[in-house]
Amino acid sequence: MKDNVTKFLQNNRQWLAEKQDIEPQYFQKLTTGQQPVALLLGCSDSRVSPAVVLGSDLGEIFVHRNIANVVAHSDMNFLSVLQYAVEVLGIEDVIVYGHYGCGGVKAAWEDDAIGLIDNWLAHIKDVIARHQAELDAIVDEHDRLDRLVELNVLAQIENLRQTSIYRKAMKAGKTLRLHAWVYDFASGKVNVLEPERMMSAA
Repeated sequence: MKDNVTKFLQNNRQWLAEKQDIEPQYFQKLTTGQQPVALLLGCSDSRVSPAVVLGSDLGEIFVHRNIANVVAHSDMNFLSVLQYAVEVLGIEDVIVYGHYGCGGVKAAWEDDAIGLIDNWLAHIKDVIARHQAELDAIVDEHDRLDRLVELNVLAQIENLRQTSIYRKAMKAGKTLRLHAWVYDFASGKVNVLEPERMMSAA
């Protein structure tokens, strides 16, 4: 187990050496501040690292992650991140980044008592309740959970629209684009959902 952690430090030394070989002033530039082009709300799952999947460099994406990429209106942590991204960093693109095979979504569907996380998963259970008929009509369990992942991402887009930060930005005439994305482990591809089409199908 210790060797697993030590590996990360070794990788860090190799990575910084490679970066400096390519661009000697790379790290110095990072100290001058950040200008990310997007805010990404993703899942905490260790397999969906946005930087790896999207090939982004340091400073390009402002990131917040939680279980099942939920926008909770009581989550002061995320709301603070959102406000800082929009009002201080001037970010115009906000991405909700879900993934198929999400354990949080699966746990919400199975509705087993787990513990403290049950309170968080209640947000996803609200999504299930709103789309129960559609989900029940999907025979294959894998397909049903994939669809629930999509519906959850789209629900979080709607939750974003209801935040005071988004509404304030719209009232002020700011540009703020919301993107619904789902990462597919099977293909490595990020699928772009179309909220209007997907929601009308529900």
